[in-house]
Amino acid sequence: MVDVREWSRADTVRLLRVPTAADDKYSRGVVALRTGSDAYPGAAVLGIEAAWRTGAGFVRYVGGGRAADAVVARRPETVAAADIGRTRVDAWVIGSGTDAAHRSADDERALRQILGGTAPVVVDAGALDLVAGSGAAAGAAAPLILTPHAGEFARLRESAGLSAEGTGDRVADAVQAARTLGCTVLLKGATTVGASPAGPVLTVESAPAWLATAGAGDVLAGMLGALIAANPEVPLAEVAASGAWLHGFAATRASGATEGRPGHPIVALDVAEALPAAIGDLLS
Repeated sequence: MVDVREWSRADTVRLLRVPTAADDKYSRGVVALRTGSDAYPGAAVLGIEAAWRTGAGFVRYVGGGRAADAVVARRPETVAAADIGRTRVDAWVIGSGTDAAHRSADDERALRQILGGTAPVVVDAGALDLVAGSGAAAGAAAPLILTPHAGEFARLRESAGLSAEGTGDRVADAVQAARTLGCTVLLKGATTVGASPAGPVLTVESAPAWLATAGAGDVLAGMLGALIAANPEVPLAEVAASGAWLHGFAATRASGATEGRPGHPIVALDVAEALPAAIGDLLS
């Protein structure tokens, strides 16, 4: 019998780390993103914006082309370079705004090097295919959070040797995938399900329906990178659930869907921009 628990505001607040006078930009967490592409440069911008807005002290963008130009134009605080050099990385975000069908050999080598490292990795969208196969995330050494939506989850299950359609029970299917792949799975949806190979399943239902909009997953991936970097001792399933809850809370504030009001349409960047005020509300 799987233990299922709904993640709450109080649970999330525990992971919102308030800096002290003893902190510097490195101790607040270093996040690196290898996301976006010439076809989808906006995904890199959204993830970078979210990482900064969630409280990361140092954000690096490891990529080039239109995506790098767009990132620096939007967030000049970001260090954009093809080589991360000797700067430490506390968490990676990969895959958002990329397409495995158009991945070069150099890109694949770089992504596999990240997966083979020690820093935790948020694996989204176009990098999910790299972690399926023989279990234990296809030999990846790094701790992983996978962030598929329903369609990506079906393909992920199939590539891991499981039935693509699953059982129809999202909790059971997420647990099976997490155990087969040996990593944390955050299955996005109206009810988001966070499952790890061992431990309880954490569900999140904080999001308004307005959050079903293009780019919202890119924002979530950047948020998760910042939360992982700030909470290195916290189990990844708890970080994933906290990120999903905060994502929904920021969307609620951005859309005005509070106190019984229906709210209004939002775009993904609205959610990222709402994060500082949302975090301030939670900490007050």
